[in-house]
This record gives sequence, C-alpha cells and structure tokens, in this order.
Amino acid sequence: MISLAGAVAFILLAPVIGGLIAGIDRKVTAHMQGRVGPSIFQPFYDVGKLFEKEDAVVNETQRFYVLSYFIFAIFTGALFFAGGNLLLVIFALTLAEVFLVLGAYAANSPYSHIGAERELLQIMAYEPMFLLAAVGMYVVTKSFNVSDIAGFSGLVFVLLPGVFLGFVYILTIKLRKSPFDISTSHHAHQEIVKGVTTEFSGPALGFIELTHWYEVVFLLGFVYLFFAASPVIGIIAIIIVYLLELAIDNTNARVKWQLAVKSSWAIALILGAANIAVLYLLGRV
Repeated sequence: MISLAGAVAFILLAPVIGGLIAGIDRKVTAHMQGRVGPSIFQPFYDVGKLFEKEDAVVNETQRFYVLSYFIFAIFTGALFFAGGNLLLVIFALTLAEVFLVLGAYAANSPYSHIGAERELLQIMAYEPMFLLAAVGMYVVTKSFNVSDIAGFSGLVFVLLPGVFLGFVYILTIKLRKSPFDISTSHHAHQEIVKGVTTEFSGPALGFIELTHWYEVVFLLGFVYLFFAASPVIGIIAIIIVYLLELAIDNTNARVKWQLAVKSSWAIALILGAANIAVLYLLGRV
C-alpha cells in the first residue's frame, strides 16, 4: 500500500537528516584521526556556499543530467518510504546513477571520464547484491512491496543474515567509503582530483551533495527494513552499521577497481545467493 505521507516526509526531512549524518560523519572521522573536526552543521554551510556561487558548467547538458540525477534519487527514496515496489526502487536508483555518469561524460576532461568509468564499475559491483536483497526479502515475505516487508511479523534479518552481511558490504560502495571509493570520495584523504565530480562546481555540485544526503537516508532505511519488526533494534542496527562503515573508511586504503568488482560479486554469490538457496533447502519458503 502506497503511503503519500511517507513519501512527503522523506522529501522534506531527508536533506536535514542526511546533512546531520554528514556532519556527524565528519566529526567522528576527525576524532578517529586525532582531530577536533568541524561543527556537525558544517555540511549545511558548505552546500549553502555552493548554491551561492556562479552557475558555471563545462557543458550545458550537465545541468539536465544533474537535475535528472537529483529528481530520480528523490523519487527512489520517496517510493521506498511510501511502501512501493522494491524492484522499481532499485531500478530508479540505478537510473539516477546513470544520469550522474552521463553528466561526467558530458565534460571533455580525462579525469571526469575516468571517474565516470569507475562509477559504472561501481554500479556493476553493487547491483547484483541489491537485487539479491530484494529477491531474498520476497522469498521470506512473499512480496516485493516495502510496506509488506516492513509489516512482516518477524525480523527479516533472522532468515537473511547472509543477505544482510552482503548488503552491508556493498553499502561501503554506495556510501563512497574506503576501500571502495574508487570513483569519488566525500573526504579529502584520498586525492585532490574528485573523479566523477571533477568538472562540477557551484549549484551543480551542490545538487550532487544534496542528492548524496537523500541517498544516505534511503540506504539506512534499507538497513532498517531487515529489522522493521522491532523499531528499536532497527535504529540500533542503523547506528552500528554506520559506525562500522566509518571504522572501515578510516582504516583502509583505496583498492583497485578489479578487486572492488570481484569481491562484491563473490560476496553476493557466497553470502547472498547461498543464503537464499539454504532457505529453499530447509523448506523455509
């Protein structure tokens, strides 16, 4: 059942929650590195400054691609929190990422093109596990609708521990954390050239950062879905998973794209597909 209230709440609150998460991310990362770190509100100041800058782009089509990326990312989260079809949610997310790639390709820059290619590789890396997560939830709940999965009587995690661990693995890619931030990074500890976002500046870069906040809230909502039967456990799981991602980010260097793709596919096969296969063998579906 589609909930308009859930979609509206996501559209209005996700930028605020996502910005605060980004601020907490910076603060915790700074403490892990022995620094004080900026205010947790610094991301809002940074994005605000970007929207105040001149709207200059290398190629006029970049505006269209960035706006499309922004709109489809919002549509992805809105559909998810409205309780819509999980497969449609995943396809919309992929389409949003494709628009970002096209925006990077629109610029005549080798750094931007390499970043776009790496972004495509990241999509190839995480997409199988995303789909297996949706299939696993269908196997357990007999529905692809987020509302039905969230309303399942038990913890989905109990029957899908392998799928959950596989999803946490590829979550590192989607959050653009080390060691899988091969196309761009939201921290300055990797490189000056920003890969897929190299040729974006001003309002365009502001929209990209804002879109990332929307995506983070959606991704953490996906984590919550594994524990939706118990809201308290779900919130605790979100906190633990995000802190784990920060720990991984600050203790690992970037890997080559070959390892990122191979390891993601291996995890999807070993943890995700095997978990679903075991459910069939045990007659739990």
